[in-house]
Amino acid sequence: MSIDVRPASVFEDVRTLLGPKSPGANVCWCLSYRIPSGLNNTLRGPARGEYVAGLCRTGRPPGVLAYDGGEPVGWAAVAPRSDTSFARSRRIPHVDDLPVWSLWCIRVRPGHRRRGVSHALIAGAVEFARAGGAPVIEAYPLDNGDARVDPTMAYAGIRKNFERAGFVHAADTTSVLAGHPRVLMRLDLR
Repeated sequence: MSIDVRPASVFEDVRTLLGPKSPGANVCWCLSYRIPSGLNNTLRGPARGEYVAGLCRTGRPPGVLAYDGGEPVGWAAVAPRSDTSFARSRRIPHVDDLPVWSLWCIRVRPGHRRRGVSHALIAGAVEFARAGGAPVIEAYPLDNGDARVDPTMAYAGIRKNFERAGFVHAADTTSVLAGHPRVLMRLDLR
């Protein structure tokens, strides 16, 4: 299997990974950390997808997509931290004043898991951030040790995968997800 990772500029492919089965459903669309909570709470049903479609048309797509033979099989959300709620987070610390980028969501379609797609997504997100001028990219994965994590709650990624990609532990956080602490991992791109 050869995984190709590209900027998420094709909305239909993003919809395949993030969209609901029912058009009126209020699914995340990976907006929870991207936009202010007030706006996030007012966007309902199809308006959420329309907002993401607008992001896909901008000069900076909202993340990257992994493809297997042209089929979209994975998603990673990545953007400057200043454009996300992590910029104001009290649970995820700021390590320094560098204009870092955040990688906060990794999603692999069922049937394509355990095939290296998440590793390809992390590498693709790193390259996307580098191309966008990021001096550093950080992520906030689960520090789950060897414990299993429910796939629906593994969107933040797991520490071991980020370590394999060269990220280093930069700080502990007070954030907990699925019963596991989250840590701040960083990769210097300078």
